[in-house]
This record gives sequence, C-alpha cells and structure tokens, in this order.
Amino acid sequence: MKSLRTLVVLSTIVIMAGGAETTAAAVHHEECLSVHARAIGQNLGGGRTHATIIHAGILNGTTTGQLQITGGTPPLLTVEGTGVLTTHHGTLTVRIVGTFNQATGVFTATGQIVHGTGMFAGATGVLTFEGVEDPTTGSFTQTITGTVCLAHG
Repeated sequence: MKSLRTLVVLSTIVIMAGGAETTAAAVHHEECLSVHARAIGQNLGGGRTHATIIHAGILNGTTTGQLQITGGTPPLLTVEGTGVLTTHHGTLTVRIVGTFNQATGVFTATGQIVHGTGMFAGATGVLTFEGVEDPTTGSFTQTITGTVCLAHG
C-alpha cells in the first residue's frame, strides 16, 4: 500500500510538472510573419546604406546598413555587417553576410535576426536582401523576404 501511495504521489508530481511546462510553452509561443517587401535606397559610401521599406505591412519604415568587404575576387566581393530595420512598432537588427558584384551592381545578403525592440523584442527569423545598385549613382532597389517570428509572453 505504501508503494502504491508513493507511485500515486510521484505520478501527480510528474503530471503537475508536465502541465507547468506546457503552460510555460503556451505563454511563450511565437507568431511568424512572412515578409515580402521592397526598398529603395542609397549607398552612402564607407559601407553605409539607407533605404525606405515599402509594401511591408508592420515592417514599413527604413533600413540602415553597415557593411564591410570580407573577401572575394573583384568584381564579386563578399560582405558582412549589420542591418537595422526601423518601424513605428520597433526595430529589428539583422547580422548579414552576402555578395556584391561591383560590375553589375547585383547584391544578395541573408541574415539572422539578432535583436529587436518594441513589438519585435525577442523576435527571431531570417531575412534576405536582394537587389541591384546603380554603380554610377549608388542608388538601389531591393526586395526583402523571409520570416519574422514575434515572441509573445
């Protein structure tokens, strides 16, 4: 009888602990948003960029980038750096790596979301930036695609 009582108590503790984990997971679930946006911007020189994001819903706003050349063979260079998307709802910081073709102006970069503020606090996801820069003026257009998962708590 004593071992049966111990088994019942242990089973209850396991069930209660499992329920607590389920509740915690439910409180911290994520809502993932598919991103398909456009941006129009300017290469400011020294690895700095600025663009206006459009057709992006809650991500409408601006983006700034700070990139550095990490390698490659001209005209195809590899780059890495940080991009910050700023909206009325908060910011998203993305650590990006990619390529830039100096001859054609074609670029592509992909990165993980590493920080967020406002409604983007705790967000995760991956964004890809693909576009073309005019080599003579530094102006560019790009598409921004990927997924942003918002943390709720």
